[in-house]
Order: sequence, then C-alpha cells, then structure tokens
Amino acid sequence: MKLLEEVINSEQYNFEGIEAPSAFENRYQAKTDRLFEDISWKQFFAIICINLCKESPTIKELADFMGSSHQNVKQILNKLENKGYIEMLPDESDKRKQRIIVTEKTKVFCAKHDENGQQFIRKLFEGIPDEDIQTVIRTIMQMERNLEEIL
Repeated sequence: MKLLEEVINSEQYNFEGIEAPSAFENRYQAKTDRLFEDISWKQFFAIICINLCKESPTIKELADFMGSSHQNVKQILNKLENKGYIEMLPDESDKRKQRIIVTEKTKVFCAKHDENGQQFIRKLFEGIPDEDIQTVIRTIMQMERNLEEIL
C-alpha cells in the first residue's frame, strides 16, 4: 500500500486533498486491524469507548459516543459478545434497553495490551507538536459541526 504522501505527490492521481481524511482512515484501520489477533480495530475501539463511559452504556449511548449507527455498533457488540469480551444485560429500570458490561476477559486483554497501545499512540504522534494535534482536533470538531448543518 502506498503512503498517503506518495499518493498526494504522485502525478498518477488527481488528488485534491479533501480525500486525505478518508484515505488516512482506511490506512489506519488496515494497520490497526493487525495489532490484535482476536479482535479488529473497530471492536477494540468499542471496548475503549465502553471503558470511557462513567457507567455501563446502552447500545444507543455507545453508538452516539462512537459516532456510528445503532446497527453497526450492534454488529460489533455481537461479535465481541460471541468472543466473550462483553455481555449485554437488560437495564434494571427499563428492560427494553440493554447495558453493555465488559467481562474479565476484556480486563485481562486491556491490561495485556496497555503498554503496546500506549507505545503505538506515542509512535503515531511522534514528531507532531502538541499545538498541531490540538489544531487537528479543533478542525475535526468544526468539520463535524459543519456536517450537522449540511445534513
């Protein structure tokens, strides 16, 4: 796979730049899917998001947090549940809702991969000044607000 920089600078493509976020997202997912043997990057991202919630989230709450559809998150969760990483239990106050609970297997998995994950993040952001990272975050947030106004 060519690096995004090679594609952008290539005479072979009419690259305008607006494609960069999507092209990077595809490259990022392809690389991060190789990080773990048992789960994909999207499944791990769901685990990260579940762990960031103050209480066990519902599927809808997790979908909102992840920025994905209920159906996509449900598919990810079904795979995680089948592999023993989560349980989906009825909410005590509203049985129509399901709460997502991480299992001991997830806790062991996260502990095992914590150092590698932190090392990956350090390497990913190596050579990028903090102010540039903050600019990217602000830019993405503005793009999301713009997207909400468009659609």
